[in-house]
Amino acid sequence: MDVTRQKVGDRSNLRINQLRAQQMLRGEIPDEELEEYVESRVLLTRLEKAQNWARANAVWPATFGLACCAIEMISVIGSPRNDLARFGAEVSRASPRQADMLILSGRVSIKMAPVIRRLYDQMLEPKWVIAMGACASTAGMFNNYALVQGADKFVPVDVYVPGCPPRPEALMYGIIKLQDKIKNQPDLGWRKRYNAEGTEEPAQLVAAEDGEVA
Repeated sequence: MDVTRQKVGDRSNLRINQLRAQQMLRGEIPDEELEEYVESRVLLTRLEKAQNWARANAVWPATFGLACCAIEMISVIGSPRNDLARFGAEVSRASPRQADMLILSGRVSIKMAPVIRRLYDQMLEPKWVIAMGACASTAGMFNNYALVQGADKFVPVDVYVPGCPPRPEALMYGIIKLQDKIKNQPDLGWRKRYNAEGTEEPAQLVAAEDGEVA
């Protein structure tokens, strides 16, 4: 293997940039060159687009596990091999009021469904749900009276991750797909089907019905 050595930077280019900056400060650059310089260094976007980009890269999952899929979820969040810090999703929160992503990792019993719904209602807005594994998605092999046949019967689910259990890479792929959905399709109108408005929205509706809010 041949190793070639070369200079990282050119001092002449640095000197040119210094002189150009001095001319800019003195106002000696022509308008056309100044406009071209500014256009090459300014990024324009919409506030909503920047806000969705920030939300997608800072999702905080709730520290919540249901069954065997939770072990795979833990290996994604905390292991050095599969580190969610690369995607800004490693900040797990034990309180639902500080989390905005709920990963249903395992089978959901009928007794547990109201508890999960309460946790979902207490989470921050906007919030998202990932059904991890076959049990959370469709009850999997447990097709009996004690389990809910799919978590989407009581909470809105954004991404389904198949598998029994799914590999850590599958969950990471599901989180990446959720980030794409947050950035490109942040519409939350489908939550009306589940009566999943935020905690402040029903209070406003009740106040409007009572005539307190115009």
